[in-house]
Amino acid sequence: MKCPYCGAPDSKVVDSREASQGIRRRRECLFCKARFTTYEKPQRPGLFVIKKDRRREAFDRAKLLGGIRKACEKRPLAAGLLDNLAEEIESELYQMGRLEVPSTVVGDLVMSRLKKLDYIAYIRFASVYRDFTDISALKAEVDTLVSQLPLIPLEELAGNGKKHHRKPVEI
Repeated sequence: MKCPYCGAPDSKVVDSREASQGIRRRRECLFCKARFTTYEKPQRPGLFVIKKDRRREAFDRAKLLGGIRKACEKRPLAAGLLDNLAEEIESELYQMGRLEVPSTVVGDLVMSRLKKLDYIAYIRFASVYRDFTDISALKAEVDTLVSQLPLIPLEELAGNGKKHHRKPVEI
């Protein structure tokens, strides 16, 4: 492992422990004595996504994350949250135990998580994923979503560019 500070090729492991991403190792450069952290993650077998036109494409986590980020653009969500979302989806795909997964399964996993996370991001993703051909199909999806929402005052749904904060209700 090259030192990220001086580029020297040799370092020693100072500390090693389990982490959610794999194994976290604290290293020290033998040349400049700087310390840095590396993560080791087991390599999973190749996973392929079967596209709608029956082409097979290697699963690409960066592509998945890019689609999620595009749907969540300018939404009040933490960046780390989106990375975790992509990690969860990737893990679930591997847990299925199949080497090939239809793209519809990937899209459905993204949609189910976005629906819980942010309604606007969900609609954005759905508009591309479901390939709505006209406004009535999009409206039907929005109407379905609105009917599933918890009771929210209509003025809050309308938005009007203003943020409305509900006062806590004492029981």
